[in-house]
Amino acid sequence: MLTIDGGRLEGGGQIARMAVSLSALTGTPVEITNIRARRDKPGLKPQHVAAIEAVASLCDARLSGISPGSTVLTFIPSKPRKNDIYIDVGTAGGITLVLQPWLPVALKTGGSITVRGGTEVEHSPTIDYLQRVFLPPLLKSGARISISILQRGYYPKGGGLVKVIVEPSVLTPLHLTETVSDSGIISCSSNLPDHVAERQAASARERLFEELRIDPPVILDRRTGLSTGSSCTVWQGAKGGVSLGIRGLPAEKVGAKAADALIGEIRAGGVVDSHLSDQLLVYLALYGGAFTTGSMTLHTKTMHWLLSEFGYRVSIDEKDVVEMGA
Repeated sequence: MLTIDGGRLEGGGQIARMAVSLSALTGTPVEITNIRARRDKPGLKPQHVAAIEAVASLCDARLSGISPGSTVLTFIPSKPRKNDIYIDVGTAGGITLVLQPWLPVALKTGGSITVRGGTEVEHSPTIDYLQRVFLPPLLKSGARISISILQRGYYPKGGGLVKVIVEPSVLTPLHLTETVSDSGIISCSSNLPDHVAERQAASARERLFEELRIDPPVILDRRTGLSTGSSCTVWQGAKGGVSLGIRGLPAEKVGAKAADALIGEIRAGGVVDSHLSDQLLVYLALYGGAFTTGSMTLHTKTMHWLLSEFGYRVSIDEKDVVEMGA
């Protein structure tokens, strides 16, 4: 059994979530210790438990230590198989954090997952970022994935609902180039006046035009639901920026913050943004390819180390931009 130290480098939930994904992909039993050791409250949170259970459903894994607060778990996978499942995080925990480890395995087996939780919450990509920035590189390489946002969910009540359907897919190498194929702004709100999403989008659009002379199309998604909140996601090619509404923060500042995040990533150079690089690293290891990014984040370093623990080799060359290849 392979032992993974969950306190290494970034020392957060990423290690536990992606270790079980790699365990399922390689058939390697794992014990993960010191889970989230670098966090104020170590141990699994509900979204991590949901993510691990989602992966386990695709390989009939035997589990121990899989409960909120646990700092040690074992994951013993069996043969991967197609499955259609429903997962309720039980909180406003990030739906995208549940999907990240499930997707690489689901591409091998096929299947579907419906997840209830938070679609736009702190410390995780928005569901729109997943759709508009993360997904296109995989689709271009042959992945067959569809994502449906059925309800939006915000902290603290959650209540978001997302369905993802995956067909078994063999991807070609991810060779990402400088070609920009898409850009946009999606401004969302739930249980708020229509003008909130409109003001977020207008501010983001103004900032992007002022700084980069780009004028992306705007999508407004205004809904009612269990929770109240707003978000703004902006993107150009394989780079994105996100911002969440906060009580008392003007909508204009929410939109400008998202735009500034994208502007910073574009000016940093490279083809993919610094957050996308660690999310794509597992697909680089599995299918080969190459891409560049502006900077090396601790999450990327952590994912690079974790892949090496399972025998995957990804080269990283830190020049003016960071070059990654396999």
